[in-house]
Amino acid sequence: LLAVIFVIGGFAGWVFASAKSSTAGTATSTTTATTLDTAREAVVAKVKPGVVEVYVTLAKGAALGSGVIIDSRGYIVTNNHVVSGALSIQVLLSNGTREPAQLTGTDAADDLAVLQIAVPQGGLSVATLGNSAQLQVGQAVMAIGNPLGDTETVTNGIVSALKRNVSEGPGGATIQNAIQTDAAINPGNSGGALVDLQGNVVGIPTLTAIDPEFNTPANGVGFAIPSNRVKSVVTQLISTGSSS
Repeated sequence: LLAVIFVIGGFAGWVFASAKSSTAGTATSTTTATTLDTAREAVVAKVKPGVVEVYVTLAKGAALGSGVIIDSRGYIVTNNHVVSGALSIQVLLSNGTREPAQLTGTDAADDLAVLQIAVPQGGLSVATLGNSAQLQVGQAVMAIGNPLGDTETVTNGIVSALKRNVSEGPGGATIQNAIQTDAAINPGNSGGALVDLQGNVVGIPTLTAIDPEFNTPANGVGFAIPSNRVKSVVTQLISTGSSS
């Protein structure tokens, strides 16, 4: 009888301990998720005011992309393919203000361009360019831009790979050491911000891989120009209008 009681008691104790452990694990998981959500929300609040919509008038039609304010003097970085062939360029700020933009310089080889707008009263929200050399595969990132014209859209993902050399197709640029990410990148995201959870812009989203079987964008395979390359090119474009 004592042996039976001991076994039953031991089983009850094991069940209690398991339940307690499970509860603790659930609480820890919930806390971690909440902390991650809070971090994402803080990043969006910090970076989104510095991401703009770029509207381009062409000889035939128009084009839409994104841009990132990187200097308090009104300088904005975007992709060269967003503004290529532009007759006029306008920028829509996060507060809804639309400003005419001048093309400061372009670098077709790196698919980068710099615009400038007049600084409005009250100044501009400037994004911080981070150090892309510190990125790790698996690190959480977010893409902020205007996919398909849906302004200030945020998508979430990770760094899927680093140092990819990616061609934009016939006549297009070849992006060196590109960041691969599974954060959704769609037409209109080009020129926007790929950010880490500290709120630093670590890349400029540029293109999505094409599935050759169906000739459609491949889900979860997007690429961004690393921020360290952006810093180097932008500095030259602002100074001379050229990166050569």
